[in-house]
Amino acid sequence: MKLIKILFFLLNLILIIFYIYPGSIFGCIFYKDCSIQPQLTKDYFISSNHFYTFLVISLYGFTLFYKNYKNFIIFYLLSLSVILEISHLIIPYRSFQFSDIFGNIIGVIISFVIIKFIFTWRQK
Repeated sequence: MKLIKILFFLLNLILIIFYIYPGSIFGCIFYKDCSIQPQLTKDYFISSNHFYTFLVISLYGFTLFYKNYKNFIIFYLLSLSVILEISHLIIPYRSFQFSDIFGNIIGVIISFVIIKFIFTWRQK
């Protein structure tokens, strides 16, 4: 269990590095152009890349910490999703976008609803 928690913290560190890097690390790797952001699926009201990222990391975090640290993990994930996107206002070659922040927050909220449903269902 300790290794799984370390992996969660490591994934958070990697997420933070990807967010504060001036440009797109994936664009640098896949397209040899740090200004291009690869797109997993089409964006609508929210950024799909941001939604998928925060859905996965939030599901992982809620699974590990929901029972003992429910309020803290909710606060942490929502704060992380907002602070990282707001940091794009000052990071060169990055831009703040409302669709990104909505994708982050909705990813956290949907993962919370999924975990809440699973824990409620298990208790019955």
